[in-house]
Parts: sequence; C-alpha cells; structure tokens
Amino acid sequence: MANNNIVSPGIYINETDQSFLPDGIVEAGAALVGPTVKGPSEIPTLVSSYNDYVAKFGDLLESSSSTFTFFTSTAAYNYFNNGGVSLLVSRVTPSSYTSATSTVTGSGASINSFTLNTISQGADQNSEATAANSNGLFPSGSKNNVRYEITNSNTSSGAFTLTIRRGDDDDNNKIILEQYTNVTLDPFEPSFIGRRVGTQRGTIALSGTANSYVQVEGDYPNVSNYVYVTNILETPNYLDSEGNVRNSTFKSYIPQNTGTGASSKGFTNATGSLPAGAKFGKDIISSNIQGASGSDYTQSFYLLNDPQYKYTSLVAPGLNYANHSTELNILLNNAKDRQDFIAVIDLGLYSATIGEVTSQAASINNSFAASYYPWLNANDPASGRLNWAPPSTFIPGVYAYNDKVGEPWFAPAGLNRGALPTVNKTARSLTKANRDTLYEDKVNPITTFPNAGVVVFGQKTLQTKASALDRINVRRLLINIKQFLDQQAGNIVFEANTIATRNNFLAIVNPYLESVQQRQGLYAFKVIMDETINTPSVVDRNELVGQVYLQPTKTAEFIILNFNVQSTGASFPE
Repeated sequence: MANNNIVSPGIYINETDQSFLPDGIVEAGAALVGPTVKGPSEIPTLVSSYNDYVAKFGDLLESSSSTFTFFTSTAAYNYFNNGGVSLLVSRVTPSSYTSATSTVTGSGASINSFTLNTISQGADQNSEATAANSNGLFPSGSKNNVRYEITNSNTSSGAFTLTIRRGDDDDNNKIILEQYTNVTLDPFEPSFIGRRVGTQRGTIALSGTANSYVQVEGDYPNVSNYVYVTNILETPNYLDSEGNVRNSTFKSYIPQNTGTGASSKGFTNATGSLPAGAKFGKDIISSNIQGASGSDYTQSFYLLNDPQYKYTSLVAPGLNYANHSTELNILLNNAKDRQDFIAVIDLGLYSATIGEVTSQAASINNSFAASYYPWLNANDPASGRLNWAPPSTFIPGVYAYNDKVGEPWFAPAGLNRGALPTVNKTARSLTKANRDTLYEDKVNPITTFPNAGVVVFGQKTLQTKASALDRINVRRLLINIKQFLDQQAGNIVFEANTIATRNNFLAIVNPYLESVQQRQGLYAFKVIMDETINTPSVVDRNELVGQVYLQPTKTAEFIILNFNVQSTGASFPE
C-alpha cells in the first residue's frame, strides 16, 4: 500500500496494534524538565553522572533563612543512584535568564582583550555583585557561581594563564575548578583561547513556538564546563619566524594579570532570579511550582521534541494533569508523534485523592504515557532532610534499575525491580482495594510491603483499551526495537533497491530479534521484506517496504494459587 504522506527520503516505521483483548479482561536514558539551582536556561544539556549534574545544575538552593531542593535534583540523584547512565536536563526558569559576563582588559589603555561569559544563567551568577574584601573574598560569591584570574601574562610570547575558580573562595584559599595554561589570542595557534576554552553557546530560534530549536553560535565547541569566550581581540601570527612580536600593537592586547584582594575579578550583568515566595515540596500549588508556572515548561517541551534529542522516558515533576493539562498535552502529543519515549506524568498535587487522579487518568488515552500514585517522601542527599516529591520524580530511576538488572522489556515494577530504596514513606497507604481501583483506572500504585519497603506495584500505560500496548514493558520493548530498526534502516537509505540490499538488512535484523526472544522479550517474531510486498510499483516509487510481526512477552501480574484441602490418606494428583 502506498504511503501518501511520504515526500522526502527517510525511514517510515508504522505500527499496527492487533492485540486487543475482549472487553472485561483487566489487564527505559531519560530526559528531565524542571527548575534547577543554576545552569543554562531551557537548553537541553547532557549530564553523565550525578556529580556532573551538580556541577552544571547544582543541588541545594540556599537562602538566608532555609535550604530547598528542587524535584529535578531529587530525580537526577535517584536516576544515577539506580544505574542510569546519561540524563538530558532542560532547566525551567520563570523569566528571562542571562549569562554573567566580565570584560578582560589588555595591558594597553582602554583595550578589551576578550569577554568571559558564564554558561550558567541567572542573577546569582553575579559573583562580583559586591566588591571583594582585602583577601579577595566576594560577599556575593557562592559555590554555584565562579570567578577568574589571569596570571603569567607575557607580552613577549603572547601567552597567559586563565584560571576559573569557585565564586566563594578567596585569594588565600583558592578553589580551582579549571585552568588553561599558555593560552594566546593568536587564532592560528593550537593554544588560541577560543579553541582551548570554547566559544559556543546555544540560543533559541523561533522561541515560544512548536517549531523552536536550539541554534548554536560560535565556532569552537565548549571545553570549559563554566565559561565561554566572546569578543576576542585576535593577534594573528603574533610571533614572526624569528620568534619576535610581529606587530608591536598586539602587545597591548595581551590581558594583564588580575590583582589580588580588592582587585580580584568576578562576573556581573546577569539577569533572572527566583521570585519571592517560591513554594517547594508538597507546598507547591498550580501557579507556583518551585517559583515557576506551568507555561514556563512549554519551551522545554518544544525543544525536546527535536529528533536530535534521544531519550526513552521524560518527566517534568511539578506539573500535574489536573492543573496543567494544556502544557502536559504538548508532552503527551510529542510522545505519540515521536513514538520513541514514554512520558511519565503526575495527575494531581500532594493532596489529590484516588478518585481525583483516576478521573484525570480517564481523560487520557496514550500508550506512550504512564502515571503513578501517590506522592513520596525521600531522603535528600544534599541537605540530609526528608522531602516530599511527586511520583514521577522517582520513576526514571526505577526504569534505569530495571534495565541494569534486567532488560528494557521487563516490567519495571514489583519486589525485584520496582523497589524505591531512597523512599521513606508514601503520602498515604494503599489497601488492596485502593490498588485495585487505581490499577483498573490506569494509575500505577506505589505501596509499602513489610520487610520490602516502598515498591512500584503496577506497570500500565495510559492507553484506555485493553491490549498488549497497555503495559509499560511492551511499550518499552517496541521503543527499543524501533530504535534498533531505525538505526539499521538508516544504513540502506539511497542504496540499490535489490534483493541483496533486503537480504543484508534481514541478516542484521533477524539475529537481533532472535536475541530479544532469547532474552525473554518476544514469544515469536517474523520479518518480511521480499518481492511479495516490494512489487515493481513499490520499487518504482523508490520505496522499500518491510513487515515486522511481533508477539511480545506478557508479564505474570496476577498469580493465582488454588489450595485444595484433602482428608488424611488421600493421594495427591500426579
């Protein structure tokens, strides 16, 4: 059958659900969206460990009166603590946040050698908001912002050393984060500061629209985790062939050494701050989600819909469907359109009842989405306190652990793979009847078992009609297989549409599906890519068609044990 929507060359994978069950039978990398302590605003950023997350996004928000932990930090900790390998983070901010800057002056009068810009954005990046004291301590410096110094400046060679320090250190107790020695302003040298530190930064094109995307500006990829360089006053071919300064004017371009004490250098001019009265934990309300509103999340959802970003689950803890359906519907539609990740959403605030969350679940029909109940109380490693967070905060960690000890197509639930070791308690205990009600209405219960602790005890998607796709393990199976097929099919786009090409493709796909079958992901499968479906008319349309038939493995969710009490002397059946 011709696909009338095919216009440009590419790979088109269609899915037909033929597993609907009769009425009456009841039947994981990750992306994280939400406010953070620091970091680039809204630009999706990859982190590879919890320490990497803390370095880029922070962990604990400290105020003059208390400390707070964002749901995003809790989610990142649990994800990596449970075996997660990489996490894509998009920071939500309640207003326009900009980078802090500092102009580095040259040795000549009124010469600006280059500008340093913080990668992290927000007014709290202004480490030099107040003057340094005699020891070089900035009162506005903190562990979450940075300062810098220039040393070893040499106009004879054109080289100098740039050191990035933590914002709250002083000249007698330096905390060095990064150091770049013998850098120059000569663009023809390997030691050119733009190349050594990086000049790239992301900006959002078509901001606020569904077509928005990250536009990269600057020539050199960022090496620094904290700053990038702009407005470089270049000194091309600083030294001649005899090692002498070719242009004496260039000497004035070389940055002078930064002074100590009150002459120390920090950053200023950044904008954007958390509004007063920001609410955290179980105290959040629909219009105040850790200082943000629901609409502040939409730009991140638009950007993460770009196919260049790959992830198998996405959470935005703090949003809930009862109050933020408009924003979450963007996410749910993205999941349906992309078909390569599961959106884990929350259905209500901390106080939401079982009836309220099941009512919200009833209004959603999406096999690429899942939800859980109730809220959870867990230990925060940064503060040592117990904090409340919505269930979606913890689910990427459950999926990561499931994949670490099992396979993506195993059920991320139950005592073996659904345990939540960092969780102290649930917002409410669930009886068997409560769990039945939730599960029948597509909400996965989280409950407490004696000697086992808090456990995820359900794995339904938010698909309404009963089928194989109303289970998370099946949906994640198909996501995994589709990703593999997409990668392999990419190798044969623009290749000759011949039997040899088809056989080469099958020679890769069939062994892979056999391995999935051996690892308990499939009962059976069949792949057809022959002349019966690739007829001359199909070939003439420059199409190569394949049919993939799968019988996903089902999970044993309902264990039925029949006890038969017999009289003394009776024999047991064979």
